[in-house]
Amino acid sequence: MRLERWTLHAYALPYARAITWSHHAEGEATYLMLRVISREGPAGVAEVTVKPQWNGVSLRSLTAALEDVLLPRLRDVDLASAEAVDAAMAAIPENRAARALVDNACWDLRAAAAGRPLWQLWNGAPRVPLSWTLTRQSPERMAREAEVQVARYGFRTLKVKGGQGIDVDVAAVRTVRAAVGDGVRCYVDANWAYRAEETLDYAAALAHAGAFLLEDPCVLRPNEAFATLSARSSLPLLVDFACASHDDAELFFERGARAVSIKPSRIGLSESRRVRETAHMRGAITVAGLYGESALGSLSALQLEATRGPRDLPAELSHHLQLEERVATLPRIEGGEAQLPSSAGLSELVDWERVQRLAIH
Repeated sequence: MRLERWTLHAYALPYARAITWSHHAEGEATYLMLRVISREGPAGVAEVTVKPQWNGVSLRSLTAALEDVLLPRLRDVDLASAEAVDAAMAAIPENRAARALVDNACWDLRAAAAGRPLWQLWNGAPRVPLSWTLTRQSPERMAREAEVQVARYGFRTLKVKGGQGIDVDVAAVRTVRAAVGDGVRCYVDANWAYRAEETLDYAAALAHAGAFLLEDPCVLRPNEAFATLSARSSLPLLVDFACASHDDAELFFERGARAVSIKPSRIGLSESRRVRETAHMRGAITVAGLYGESALGSLSALQLEATRGPRDLPAELSHHLQLEERVATLPRIEGGEAQLPSSAGLSELVDWERVQRLAIH
C-alpha cells in the first residue's frame, strides 16, 4: 500500500470555560490533523494537540517538519507494514509530535484498508472505562464539576489536577471525595509542582484525604533517588512527563516504577503499545493519559485503550467533553465507559464541513 498524497488541516476548538494548565491558561485548543490517502483508495487520519508548552511545536514548525522531512520519506514505503514505517521514521531524530502523528495516521489507514476498526484488529474490547480530569479551580468548583460529570456520565475515577499549593490540593481531594462519595476514586497529578523533599509528606496528606495514587509530584528521573522515593511513598507514584518513550519506561521500571502514563497522541500508537506490553510484563500498571485531545484524538487513542489490562487505570480520554466544538463524531459515554465505533478507520467519522469552518488559515 503506497502513499498517493496527504493533506493537513489546522483548526481551533473553543472551550466551554477557560482551562488552567500547569504553565498556561487557554480559552481554545489548537490541533493539526493529518490525512494520508493511499494509491489503493483507503485513507487514514490522526490528530495532534499543538501546545508549545507541552510538545514544543507551533503549527508552522510542525507543518514544516511533516512536509519537508517526514512525509516525503513515506513515498516508497509500504504503509501496510508498521515495521517499514517505523524504520523510515526512526532514521529522523527528534520531531516526536510529527512522528506520532504519522504513526497514528498510518495505523488508521491500515484499519480502513482492512475494513475493520483498529481496536478489533488488535483484539480489543468494544467498551473502555474512562475517568474525568478536574483541571485547576477552587476545591469547591472542582467538587461541583465532579458531581455533575459523575451524575451525567457515570465516571468512577477522577483525576484531580494539583499544583495549587499542598493545602489547596489536599482540600480539593477532601472536598471532591465528600461530593461524589466513596464509590468514586480520586488521584492527583501535581505536574512536578513540588520539591522532592516535600513529596513524602505531600503523599501522606493526600492518602489521608482519600487519594489512591500520585502522579508527577516533583521532578522524576529514573535514578536511585526515584527508587527510594517510590519505595517510601504512602501512595504509588505514576510517572508521566519523564516517560516519553519505551526506553524511558524501561529505565523507570528498573528503578521500581509501579505505574506509567502512556499518551498515543504524544508518542504514537506503536510506541505506546510497546510501553504497555513491557509494563504488563513488569507487573506495572498503565493509564492512557490526557493530552488535550478533541473527539478525534480521543477516538484514535481509544483504539489502543481497548487492549488495556485488568489492572490498568481508566483512560483519561474524556477531555473532549470540555470543548464546545468538534470535528468528529463524539464517542458515546455511558456508565463511565466509552463505546468504541464500528467504523473501519476514523476518516468517515470526520465532519469535513466543520473542519473547513473551524480552520486556521
